[in-house]
Amino acid sequence: MKLYFSPGACSLSPHIVAREAGLPVETVRVDLRARKTANGEDFLKINPKGYVPALQLDDGQVLSEGAVIVQYLADKKPDAGLAPKPGTMERYRLQEWLNYVATELHKGGSQPKGAPPELKDEIRAKLAAKYDFLVGQLEGHDFLLGERFTVADAYLFTVLTWSKNRGVELEKWPALKNYFERIAARPAVREALQAEKA
Repeated sequence: MKLYFSPGACSLSPHIVAREAGLPVETVRVDLRARKTANGEDFLKINPKGYVPALQLDDGQVLSEGAVIVQYLADKKPDAGLAPKPGTMERYRLQEWLNYVATELHKGGSQPKGAPPELKDEIRAKLAAKYDFLVGQLEGHDFLLGERFTVADAYLFTVLTWSKNRGVELEKWPALKNYFERIAARPAVREALQAEKA
């Protein structure tokens, strides 16, 4: 399998999951502005949507959308425990979190380029309220689904790495900062971050 990624993008999430699961995935860097891979391929021919992540399967098919890719990877190695079994209420809770992170934190926290300061302040205030919600949900738990790291944590961690650039400091939420640091210390997370810097 090939995982197409761009440093600092949401493709970090499936990169973490692949490493957590111990799956052999070749990573291919993408220049999103030029829409070219590191070896010069036209990325739009791989993923016509033009963004990462994209996962090319061994049979040549391509999956896109991070929330789908992380579940696919988890299901390839169920004994890694990165996602509850399909069809269970726990799996639906995982999907609930993946959708929340995707819509409310990932896209919902984005600040359009050239947006007026008032709009940026409004987006930051909404994001802060969502961080308040996260703290309440994490109370008494190490991870989003309890005491086990899942693909939802990989995605949330990835989105939280953008907090400072969005003008929101995690220090305001000690529990969320501790959660972030706990995930950042995981070997697979450190390996993925290091690999993307290379």
